[in-house]
Amino acid sequence: MSTQNSARPTVSIDPRGPRFTAAVTALLLAVVLLTAPSGFATALLGVQAALFAVGAALGVQRTPLAWVFRTAVRPRLAAPSELEDAAPPRFAQVVGLGFALVGLVGFVVGVDLLGLAATGLALVAALLNAVFGLCLGCEMYLLIRRVSAGSTVRERDLPVVTTN
Repeated sequence: MSTQNSARPTVSIDPRGPRFTAAVTALLLAVVLLTAPSGFATALLGVQAALFAVGAALGVQRTPLAWVFRTAVRPRLAAPSELEDAAPPRFAQVVGLGFALVGLVGFVVGVDLLGLAATGLALVAALLNAVFGLCLGCEMYLLIRRVSAGSTVRERDLPVVTTN
């Protein structure tokens, strides 16, 4: 664990891990949309919500998909050129969880359009991250940090998030 300043310890992660997770998430959400409305789609969205919940509660580095990345994918790759702060992707998991829960509620109560819309928005966000490295939840996190900190936080004090 490294620290950027003495007030806030940070955990650094390989930025390719969240992109791998986003690719798997996009696949799961696409299957949900292709099979909805159905019990299978609702159950699969529940699984994705649980994965988001683990990432939100424990951190993205402790999810089952992070374990798959660490054990099966990362050993086959060169070392990353840089690491990134885990806080923005963790916040993105919270946002994803919110959309998944809204989608679940929609499907469970029979408002399929709500379920489809929430799942579709989560799918777009996952695809943007997986394909382009653009993490919307991470960008929201950084924007919230800048707005809430006002002029007391300098740009160099904020975590580095790469979008390569």
